[in-house]
Amino acid sequence: MSASVVSRLPSSLRELISRLPNPFRALILYIGFALARVGLIDRHRVVRTTDLAWPRIVTGIARMSKNAVDVAMVGVAVGTSAVAGVGFAGPYWGLAFALGGGVAGGTIALVSQRYSAEAFVELGDAVRSSVLLVIAISVPVSGAFWLYAPAFIDVLSSNEAAIAYGADYLRVVGLGVPFAALNLVGSRVLVGCDDAYTAMQVRAGGALANIVLSALFIFGFGWGVEGAAVGTVLSNVLAVAGFTVGLVRGSAPLIGEFPVEIDATGSYLNPGMLRDLVEIGVPVGARNLVWTAAEFPMLAILDVFGENTVAAFVIARRIWGIMNTPGWGFGLASSSLVGQELGVERPDEAEAYARDIIRFSVATYAVSAVLIATFATDIVSLFAQSPTSPEIPIARDLVYAACCAVIFQGVSGGAAGPLDAAGDTKIPFASQFLGMFCVSIPLAYVGAHDATPAITIPDVLTIPAVEVPLVGFATPLVEIPFVGFTLPQVALPAIGLWGLYLAFMAETTIPAAINYLRFRSGKWKKISEAYRPEATADD
Repeated sequence: MSASVVSRLPSSLRELISRLPNPFRALILYIGFALARVGLIDRHRVVRTTDLAWPRIVTGIARMSKNAVDVAMVGVAVGTSAVAGVGFAGPYWGLAFALGGGVAGGTIALVSQRYSAEAFVELGDAVRSSVLLVIAISVPVSGAFWLYAPAFIDVLSSNEAAIAYGADYLRVVGLGVPFAALNLVGSRVLVGCDDAYTAMQVRAGGALANIVLSALFIFGFGWGVEGAAVGTVLSNVLAVAGFTVGLVRGSAPLIGEFPVEIDATGSYLNPGMLRDLVEIGVPVGARNLVWTAAEFPMLAILDVFGENTVAAFVIARRIWGIMNTPGWGFGLASSSLVGQELGVERPDEAEAYARDIIRFSVATYAVSAVLIATFATDIVSLFAQSPTSPEIPIARDLVYAACCAVIFQGVSGGAAGPLDAAGDTKIPFASQFLGMFCVSIPLAYVGAHDATPAITIPDVLTIPAVEVPLVGFATPLVEIPFVGFTLPQVALPAIGLWGLYLAFMAETTIPAAINYLRFRSGKWKKISEAYRPEATADD
């Protein structure tokens, strides 16, 4: 933890922290110093990057472990169908993070540059505009989940038990969508102000509260999947309260001082700031949405394999989430540090930070992958009612594939960090879209089917008659001659579960290649000039 962050904590906490070893920071520093020893990265950048990255990684571990524990508790208490149901609801809940993450991507870019330039009035405008935008986007989503949860789950599966569990979970957890999105914004404000530790305290505290509450509601009250959902909602409410108190008052009980104080009574409607947030945030949100949207066809494909494969995939994805936590730290550290260097007109130093963080990230991902692969069987067994449950061997093999794929996530996420900081967010979105929809999902489809379906195009296209009410007007039925033909079935190779293994690889290797090439081009440095503090001041 950096000295500036420690100095803002209450004296009792400062004394306690000074006596405690920090294994997370020590491990990351060890990896970084090993790379510095062989000349791959700069030692000074190792320390500064680690101080920003490790709290975010701990936050990620806490939150992803919370997700994994939720699934494990549901699996033990209710069974395989409930795990599958929660899995089917997962992509819809992921919309909160896609939408909130998009706005937050704009938040960190604007906040980090204004913080380094000491443009605190503009910084407050950026935060208030972010809050307004994320609420306007997320509240309608929450309402839709409450009203139409069964219909949303029914789209993905024909398994009645899984549909019922998934609908119960989605209806309740959807109430937490606005709070989850606000959490992301609050966290990015602090990271952009060079204080990832305080963000970790708030969000990791919320994640731990979630585990305790979910255990109470699932096992103590017997609420099953709804208990897991209630725990998730309440924990997000608590975290939002922590961010709100800290940012408005400049400090929060048990946490200490915040790096900035935001005037909550200032204007929330700043057209120039909202425009910048949308320009930067839409591609970031779209990139996040690629991950979420891709889960819908993926789960529909998995439903062909059967309930056990769906449950195994959900388990593997939860473990993947824990392995992917280095990206939480290094991606945001890169965005913050690169953004700060760009904000004070040092693009060459910004590029040097970005390059070192990419290498640092890949090495840390590799350590994570080796540890998970070593204990894969023992880990997946924790998610099932019995050690002999049929989903365990499937989940284990999927975890092995994930361990190989996640290393390339270090390149993809590490290279996306400087692009996000510069406002060059379209390329990372495009790379993620290509990897998921053009390669990963087709590979999974090939594994699930032995042939593509025949497609028949009619020789006459019919446009039905439409009656317009009130004005008494109706369009006639129209028939348009067309060249009718049939696309025949195409036999597919019988690769089975290998389609899922290769799908894991495709979703990281392709974005890694594209994002890194964009970073190497240097075009992002020129693009960043439009979003630096002077540009906003001129709006």
